[in-house]
Amino acid sequence: MSRTVFCRKYQKELEGLDFPPMPGARGQDIFENVSKQAWEEWQAQQTMLINEKHLSLMDQNTRKYLQAQMQHFFNNEPFDKAEGYVPPEQ
Repeated sequence: MSRTVFCRKYQKELEGLDFPPMPGARGQDIFENVSKQAWEEWQAQQTMLINEKHLSLMDQNTRKYLQAQMQHFFNNEPFDKAEGYVPPEQ
């Protein structure tokens, strides 16, 4: 049986992650308060930001920027989106 969490982003009970996605307190917070659906959506958003903005994960400032954007995303606050991205038509 999958575990559920009260998702911070969607404000309802949803399926939770199987394990913390990163070490430390931040990973534990995400594990306890973010749904699998919200995490997967963030992963896609993060990938678009990295690709469209040509970010280097070797740069510490880039990692801080992505962490901040992740917090905004999960807290339903305005966050940076990839400029020029046009989703495929259905």
